[in-house]
Amino acid sequence: MAETIHPFYEAHRSAMEAAMRHRLDLAEAMLREHVHPSSLDGIKQEVMDEFDIVLAQMPYVGGADSRMSDFFMRLLGFMAISRVLRRHGVSLAVIGDIERDTYKAQLLTAPEAERLASGRQFMSAENQAFLREQAEKSLQEQFPDDFVYDFVEPGPGDTFEFGINYKACGFCKFAARHGDKDILPNICGLDFDAYATRGIHLERTQTLAGGASHCDFRFSRLQSGV
Repeated sequence: MAETIHPFYEAHRSAMEAAMRHRLDLAEAMLREHVHPSSLDGIKQEVMDEFDIVLAQMPYVGGADSRMSDFFMRLLGFMAISRVLRRHGVSLAVIGDIERDTYKAQLLTAPEAERLASGRQFMSAENQAFLREQAEKSLQEQFPDDFVYDFVEPGPGDTFEFGINYKACGFCKFAARHGDKDILPNICGLDFDAYATRGIHLERTQTLAGGASHCDFRFSRLQSGV
């Protein structure tokens, strides 16, 4: 039975599709190294078709009231890229390299001042208070496909400013449901550049995708950043 796109994501569909087309344009040079040039246009269209499927599969986790909705909208499109390239025989390691380089290039198209301002906002006391509230809210598990996490305060001797322990991951749940477990680590790999381009250092030693009990995100400011 065909799935339908949730109205919240449908309202953002044009922007998400534009971001996907931009990623594919940025990835073109790397793709040419691993697929036949004559196949490139077809693969790009196949990715966009697969993205329509991903959109219909994308779980609703509260829309604008949940910070995790933005994570789904920004990153689940990479599942479409991974699925298509995997079908065309591209190795998982190469897919990961393509996606990380493409995502970093896309992030860096934003002006540096804008990126660093976003980083300062993320590290601000106001945002930390917001994250505490969102973490408490996540523990209610209102949406079964959502993330569940704790806000982590630094202890004596810690060098990070704050942390988040993700005890349940929406991407892991998505991957388990739709047969994407093998490409899930590539999604995890996008996090470091996502924060570094905003002047934030992310330290993470384990992930749920890797079999750990939780993902341990620890945030601090890069010396040359925020």
